[in-house]
Amino acid sequence: MSGPNAGSPGGAALPAYPHTIWDDAIALVIGVTLVSLGITLYGAVQITTSGLAGLSLLLSYVSRFDAGTLFFLLNVPFMAFGFWRMGWKVLLRSAITIAAVAIMTRTAPHYLTLGWVAPGYAALMGGVLMGMGVLGLARHRTGLGGTMLVALYLQERYGLSVGWTQLAFDTLVMVGALFVLDWQQVALSMFGAFVLNLIVAMNHKPGRYLGVS
Repeated sequence: MSGPNAGSPGGAALPAYPHTIWDDAIALVIGVTLVSLGITLYGAVQITTSGLAGLSLLLSYVSRFDAGTLFFLLNVPFMAFGFWRMGWKVLLRSAITIAAVAIMTRTAPHYLTLGWVAPGYAALMGGVLMGMGVLGLARHRTGLGGTMLVALYLQERYGLSVGWTQLAFDTLVMVGALFVLDWQQVALSMFGAFVLNLIVAMNHKPGRYLGVS
């Protein structure tokens, strides 16, 4: 037996439990907080991460712009894609999420000061925090814009795993990192990206989570 209800007792259909607007709002706050904290940890040890967040970090290391501002600017064309392929509701939630992550990341130095953090610990915990944040947002049909919007579309349209699709995008970011960071920073970045995407790939699969917005 196949399909989302195949694992239910006796093959009975499992009910879906729609998310309320408050469920979505709370998920957005939690997801944004976790992701921005993960980005802040990575910035503290000069490593990078997934998708446009990773590209934003890389560009911030070689320019005068902060990662939060770059993250927002790089997402603008992808928000247009989200509106075209996935509708205005997905675009609205993603735009709010993108703006919130950009603001929280940009203002992080005003409410968080890291004296010292071990690079390996930052890579691990940053990957865990961002993975859980991305997972929570994805389960409420909200992404961090950019490549995540594309990954969510490919999962819904073709059944491709969000985590593994995102990993393909991350590979391109890591290739770029080789021109900005040293090999140890790149190795830690790859480890953190693996942790992030493993969390998403293991926990966000079609039919596993029946709550909808």
